[in-house]
Amino acid sequence: MQRVPQAAVGSLFLFVAVSATVGLFIGSVSWGMVAGLGLWIFLQLRQIGRLQTWLHKYDSEVPEAEGIWGDIFDDLARIKKRHHKQRSDLKEIIKRFQRSSAALPDAVVIIDKHNNLEWWNRAAERLLGFKHVSDRGMPVMNLLRDPRFIRYYHKRKYDDPLQLPSPVLNDTTLQFQIKEFGASDRLLVARDITRLVRLEHTRQDFVANASHELRTPLTVIRGYLETFLDQDLPKPMQRALTQMQAQSSRMEGLVSDLLLLSRLESSQHINDEVPINIHQMLITIHHDAEVISLDKQHQITLDVDSEFDLLGQPQELHSVFSNLVFNAVRYTPENGLISIKWFVDEQGGHFSVTDNGIGIDSIHLPRLTERFYRVDEGRSTATGGTGLGLAIVKHALYRHGAQLTIESQLGKGSTFICHFPPDMLYSTQSRIAQQKSAT
Repeated sequence: MQRVPQAAVGSLFLFVAVSATVGLFIGSVSWGMVAGLGLWIFLQLRQIGRLQTWLHKYDSEVPEAEGIWGDIFDDLARIKKRHHKQRSDLKEIIKRFQRSSAALPDAVVIIDKHNNLEWWNRAAERLLGFKHVSDRGMPVMNLLRDPRFIRYYHKRKYDDPLQLPSPVLNDTTLQFQIKEFGASDRLLVARDITRLVRLEHTRQDFVANASHELRTPLTVIRGYLETFLDQDLPKPMQRALTQMQAQSSRMEGLVSDLLLLSRLESSQHINDEVPINIHQMLITIHHDAEVISLDKQHQITLDVDSEFDLLGQPQELHSVFSNLVFNAVRYTPENGLISIKWFVDEQGGHFSVTDNGIGIDSIHLPRLTERFYRVDEGRSTATGGTGLGLAIVKHALYRHGAQLTIESQLGKGSTFICHFPPDMLYSTQSRIAQQKSAT
């Protein structure tokens, strides 16, 4: 690295020495040195010009030069050749990526940090309707205008995929998944899951139809059991009929829960959201919980933020809240404490149920919302549970864009919290004003 400046300094001193010698012969050393320096500067500028011209002509031959400039041209030629190879390799990688992504059946879209479309494959043109000529550089929300997609995109919580119909293909369902990379860039993948959705609908229809068909025989069985229990029968037979009636009631509850769960699973989103009077709904649930827990003498408290209500489907949210409250009543021992809260913060709205009951081991928490999952087989039998309550809660919350978190310790109790996004909140004053204007 030190050879180059030494050669340059040596060249300069040589010109100065020669110029001084020539100036000595002509009688003016200073003018000789000025002339020599001027010539040296001219030669250097000429070489710089040659260098600039060569760099602008990418594939031109390396200029011939001697001394330090020859070394510079040779070094730059090697760097230029290496850069050219790297550039060619990168172009080949990009071409291979484009060819391979074009063969994918899934739509792949790259979105820049400004939310503009940067690149997409052929499947995106077919499934999403993108056009390379007119749509490149356009904001993604201008082309995918479904409010559910826009809400999903802006939340930046992409752990769970989003299921939506294709904007251009009828009877086609897509699953959207977004991953962030680089400097706030995003990769959008849209997969055609129409076949899976149809299979799931077939399963749901079977469960719904089977559950519906079970209702009639169960109603007949219960009717005859009630008739027999009204008769003066021997105690052993009366005890057996009482147990049969309890089990038939449990089966009716199971059938009702299966039908509700099947309906919730049939759609990922609610289409008929309305302002809900959360305060009144929770007062009703609180009263029902006190009636159920009379024998256990629970202390049940209710704390409600009266400034905010929720937008949603009233029957589904009533099922969510009542399931969580009634579970706390079932699994909290006598004289236990149960706290019901509705509160709002910058993260959104939150409904929580806390008890000091028997608690749940942490190994069971990830699977609690699975249908028919049992922490203890004896507990559900003793309390009359169907094993579908938390599955109903999970699916109903998902349809409202909400999430369920569970905290529990054995012997210390449990806390179940429903987290609703801010855009699902609704001012109580706005709801009251809307009701007044409607009347």
